[in-house]
Amino acid sequence: MHETIFFILKILPYLAQGLTITFYVSIVSFLIGLTIASALTPLRVFLRPSLSLVIKSYIEVFRGTPLLVQLFIIYFGLPSLGVKFDPLTAGIIALSLNSSAYQAEILRSSIKAIPESQYHSAEALGMSTVQVYRYVILPQAIRAAIPALVNEVVTLVKESSLVSIIGVAELTRRGEYIVASTFRALEAYIAVAVVYLVVCIAMSQVSKILERKFKIPGYERGVV
Repeated sequence: MHETIFFILKILPYLAQGLTITFYVSIVSFLIGLTIASALTPLRVFLRPSLSLVIKSYIEVFRGTPLLVQLFIIYFGLPSLGVKFDPLTAGIIALSLNSSAYQAEILRSSIKAIPESQYHSAEALGMSTVQVYRYVILPQAIRAAIPALVNEVVTLVKESSLVSIIGVAELTRRGEYIVASTFRALEAYIAVAVVYLVVCIAMSQVSKILERKFKIPGYERGVV
């Protein structure tokens, strides 16, 4: 037992180097996904149904298919069309596109959940439609979406482990290197799991704090 604990403690610094890559992939993917989602959401909410159908189809495709399959298409499939990415770039692209679909739903749900009375009140004050959404609706929607967006970061940290399959030396991949050199799979993967658990619990606590801080009285949001 003591030997197992000593071994796990010994490999933690090496795994921590992989955690840096995990954070990098997750944060960059989140920011790119948020940028895409911020562009898709107003198009879906405010365009005619026939035009927003294209946006909805994009979202459903990335939400309705496994991230691993999306990653394989980008890394292994696109080279057949002459489009080739290095493993890190391919991983970030796959995670970003996948995350953008979920973030778009988070933002859309936040906007839709704002009471219609606020629209009418703002219009009664003489605000234009653009002003209503810019100054009244969007600030509240973003505030309400923050906890869910933090949860999306937590999800990305866990899902980033999939990029190890294409050779990115993040946390999980480093665990695989340790197994290959020591043949101590149980201890190595327990150590990897513990690191993920500590990180995700810490981030989940941050999410709960933000949820209490940014909660809008009388506002209940559910992501479709």
